[in-house]
Amino acid sequence: MSIFGRAKPSADCRIAPSILSADFARLGEEVRDVVAAGADWIHFDVMDNHYVPNLTVGPLVCEAIRPHVSVPIDVHLMVEPVDAMIPMFAKAGADIITFHCEATKHIDRTLQLIRDHGCKAGLVFNPSTSLSYLDYVLDKVDVILLMSVNPGFGGQSFIPSTLQKVVEARRIIDRHYQETGHKILLEIDGGVKPDNIGQIAALGADTFVAGRAIFGKKSVTGYREAIDQMRAAIDRDVTAAIRAAEDEAANQRG
Repeated sequence: MSIFGRAKPSADCRIAPSILSADFARLGEEVRDVVAAGADWIHFDVMDNHYVPNLTVGPLVCEAIRPHVSVPIDVHLMVEPVDAMIPMFAKAGADIITFHCEATKHIDRTLQLIRDHGCKAGLVFNPSTSLSYLDYVLDKVDVILLMSVNPGFGGQSFIPSTLQKVVEARRIIDRHYQETGHKILLEIDGGVKPDNIGQIAALGADTFVAGRAIFGKKSVTGYREAIDQMRAAIDRDVTAAIRAAEDEAANQRG
C-alpha cells in the first residue's frame, strides 16, 4: 500500500475515461466535459483490425482533441507493427504511449523510441500474457497496463484472475522503486466500474481506464457522479485495506 500516501487514497490515483465510449459527433465537447467532471487522463484506444479484430481511430483524431484538454492523453496502441505509429501519435499530442508485448520484435527498442519522442512509455499485458516480459526493461517502463478483458471489443466484464496479476505487478513495481527510485504506474483497462474499482485499487493499481461506466452517463453531471463514485470506492476500500494491514502487523508484533 506504499503508493497511497495521503489521507484520501484516490488523490494518488488517475481515472482515464476511454473516448471509444464517447459521442464522436461532438468529441471535443465530450472530452472537455469529462475533464471538467474530474477525469485525470484521456484514454485513446487505437485498433488496426490486424492485431485486434476491430478498427478505431488514428493520429488525426488525437491531434483534433489535443487543443480541447490539458490533461495527459494516454494512447493505447493495439496495432502491429507498432514502431511506425509512435512518431505519428507523439506529433499528434500524445503524452503516454503504450503497446502490447507481442506487437513488436524488440521491446527495448520500442520503449526507447517512445521516450525519444518525449512521451512516457508503457507495456500492455493481455490477460494471458506473462509479466516476465518486464524482466530486463523496467528501467524504460513508465506505465504497466494490465488488460482485464480481451482487447478489441467493448462491453466485456472484468476478468477476475486479473486481481492476482495486479498483486504480482505491484510487487515488481515496488521492488524496482526501492532499488532504483524509478516510479512506474499500474494501469487497469477493461470492465472497471464503481462496483469493483475499490477492490482493484486496494490490491495496488493506481490508474483506471473506464469507458461506458463514465461516458454512458450521457451528461457532465452524470460523468461527475460516476467519477465521484469511483473515487469514493477507492477511498473506502484502500483505507480499509491499509487498516487491516496495520492491525495484522500490530498483532504479529504483539
